[in-house]
Amino acid sequence: MKIYTKTGDKGMTKLVGGSQVSKDSDRVESYGTVDELNSWLGFSISMLSDQHSELKQELKRVQQFLFDVGTDLATPLEAERPLKLEGESVTWLEERIDRYTAEAPDIERFILPGGSQGASMMHMARTIARRAERQIVRLSWTAKLNGEVIMFVNRLSDYFYAVARVINVREGVEDVFYERGEKVFHSIKKDGL
Repeated sequence: MKIYTKTGDKGMTKLVGGSQVSKDSDRVESYGTVDELNSWLGFSISMLSDQHSELKQELKRVQQFLFDVGTDLATPLEAERPLKLEGESVTWLEERIDRYTAEAPDIERFILPGGSQGASMMHMARTIARRAERQIVRLSWTAKLNGEVIMFVNRLSDYFYAVARVINVREGVEDVFYERGEKVFHSIKKDGL
């Protein structure tokens, strides 16, 4: 089977359902950035130590969700095909964000992206997710989208932030605070009171 089709030689590509769009369209930029994020996660998983084996499995599940996001973005709703990303994906992320936030110490100021290698990779994932979110929001002004996609990608950047912090905690690496930053977060008691 050949993997090249030559249909893109003139700057166009086909969406799920057969319609054609320019390769620089908002839709293609959106799912292309999601693909970039998914590829970055694949690299990150390969670089994480075996100490993080459970997290590596979890990130593979995120990759599956990202394929769902990309498929939904590449499928105009007019194509009348079933949507891939469902609401349980957002709930799944929120549960993990809450768990990792509880494991890391409370902070009141911004931290610099970085720390351990694994945390640094998650901060990169966070920024790619934010860029994808901006592109998806731009697309949503001109196209109907699966509403779960924007919510999922919005939570995803929070998830990567929480994962970065917990990797640093587990590896004994302290977060570095932005030196000239002011108090921006309010401490939340861990017991919910």
